[in-house]
Amino acid sequence: MQHETHGISMGRRCALALALAATTLGTSAWGQNWPSKPVRLVVGYSAGGGVDAMARMIAPRMSALLGQQVIVDNRTGAAGLIAGDTVARAAPDGYTLMLGDSSLLIAQHLQPRMSFDPIKAFTPVAGVFTLPLVIVANNDVPARTPAELVKLLKDNPGRYSYATSGVGTVHHLGFEMLKGQTRSFVVHIPYRGAAQIVPDVMSGQVPIGVVSAASAITQARAGKLRALAVMNPVKLAGAEDIAPLSDALPGFSAVPRLYVLAPAGTPAGIVERLSDTLRAVMEAPDIVQIAAQQGAVPAYMSAGPLATDIARESTEWGKVIREQKITATQ
Repeated sequence: MQHETHGISMGRRCALALALAATTLGTSAWGQNWPSKPVRLVVGYSAGGGVDAMARMIAPRMSALLGQQVIVDNRTGAAGLIAGDTVARAAPDGYTLMLGDSSLLIAQHLQPRMSFDPIKAFTPVAGVFTLPLVIVANNDVPARTPAELVKLLKDNPGRYSYATSGVGTVHHLGFEMLKGQTRSFVVHIPYRGAAQIVPDVMSGQVPIGVVSAASAITQARAGKLRALAVMNPVKLAGAEDIAPLSDALPGFSAVPRLYVLAPAGTPAGIVERLSDTLRAVMEAPDIVQIAAQQGAVPAYMSAGPLATDIARESTEWGKVIREQKITATQ
């Protein structure tokens, strides 16, 4: 009887070993045989914008390495949520990807009825870029450094307002982090987009704005406004004269990030090949200079660490939203 039980146990072990081997081979085969047709890279913003520009920068380079065309597919609307829903519902076969950004992680805390959970619905593939933000001010605002800005806002509650490209953007939540850490009161003025913020800051219609580094640096160099602080904790290449806000608020960091995502359940072999492909793209000698023209900084991160980092980022944005009592209509 013991011999029979042992035999059954051994049989099961063999079956498990064969199944594991088949799974491993299957995953490897997925990676080796894929792709056999064009790959879609879905973008949640219109053609010509910053995220779209990054997608169109990396897509042809991915195509060259993968041997299949990578096609940028703009699915605009709802601050990227339509694109997210499209990719979340797609087959997990590696042929539909998304160039996602931090707004997806913010939206889940502001839109409780979202059709997908950005943590559960996707398999992270690779981090690719950050898009540094700069706090700019009208030339009449009496602050020139991060420390002077912090003091000005703390000493003048309610006197100043700031503009961003919309509620729930990193621009918005980053400044709300600043308010929370300094216990200052500054009125938020959401714009439909970034195009009008810089002219309005220059004209004095709004004293302070949060804009992309590319927009800030161009106008600051022309003397049309003042670039007070970069919101991520390192200085920008080519704009080292703009101090990080962390000089006044140690540890402060608020920067939009771009990452490539695949539908949950995408085979590990495909994810690995995609991640390796993107690593090669981001290590190209000319990528830093080309990205800088769009106000972006290459920031490759492999799939495993990215999954951990996305979860951390989501938690941090949720904390800001709760503490500052931010709503989707604010």
